[in-house]
Amino acid sequence: MTTQGNSLVSICIPAYKNTRFLERLLQSLLQQTYTCFEVILSDDSPDDRVKDYIVTYEDKLKIKYFKNNPSLGTPANWNFAMKQAGGAYIKLLHDDDWLATPDALQQMVTALEQNPAASFVFSAYNNVYEDGKIEEVVLTNKQEALLREEPLRLFIKNYIGHPSVILHRRTSGLWYDETIKWVVDFEAYIRILREGKSFIYLKEPLLNIGLGKEQVTFQVFRKRAVELPENIYLLNKLGIDILKNIWVYDYYWRFLRNLNIRSVQEIVDYVAEEEIPVQLKRMVAIQKLIPNRLLRIRVVSKVLMGISYVPIRP
Repeated sequence: MTTQGNSLVSICIPAYKNTRFLERLLQSLLQQTYTCFEVILSDDSPDDRVKDYIVTYEDKLKIKYFKNNPSLGTPANWNFAMKQAGGAYIKLLHDDDWLATPDALQQMVTALEQNPAASFVFSAYNNVYEDGKIEEVVLTNKQEALLREEPLRLFIKNYIGHPSVILHRRTSGLWYDETIKWVVDFEAYIRILREGKSFIYLKEPLLNIGLGKEQVTFQVFRKRAVELPENIYLLNKLGIDILKNIWVYDYYWRFLRNLNIRSVQEIVDYVAEEEIPVQLKRMVAIQKLIPNRLLRIRVVSKVLMGISYVPIRP
């Protein structure tokens, strides 16, 4: 294998129990043409199965192993792993994801070395489902341009994707808010882009993203106890003035509709009332007048959202 350049990459793996997935990831690292990397493995498992398993890789990969007791949980385990990194570049890789091509690391490192002003690079990726279905996710030129123009367009769609698709400079300031889980990557991307950090996008799918029922996303989807506090926290953290952006306003309109929130009290069950912006209360007041089955009709929802947005638009 050949290595072009000598910048050390820290591959940070927050591990949790599943050695079958971890083997897939480690094997993809062994296949890389870019070999100047270390592996930071931060283990949240309740037993020693991961610790015992990686012994078989001691003579194959440079692995720094950390056992968390008690476990840190996500995303604290992600941050802990990244804090142990010694490389100029950091790549967070969840243990159920893996590199899709032998030159994946090489392409990402080259992109950053050729673009010193960029803080991070991310690539297209493949969603790989448990049933074997593969879905390629590639940004169009228009989507990439929209993201560069306005980070709040991430409220339309998470154009960047999973944290595993990113390679970032150690100095980029990319970290994850440990008080949240559901919108944690979303919040980090918006924050770093609003700080003026620039990116490189590679259209070749360089990552495979393993999707299964054990993921946090599947465990908390459409659960009010998780989604309500986190999304309202996100709004207050970014500043309620972002609701003047129609894409953000539409996001929260759909968010309340999809959770079938019909009264402010249903939010207060999970969030202190003083933390609920008046704009969200107004959305609830409008939506409760319309049967939810009608709100689920796209054209009806969009028209009502537009009408309710008019009083606050800039």
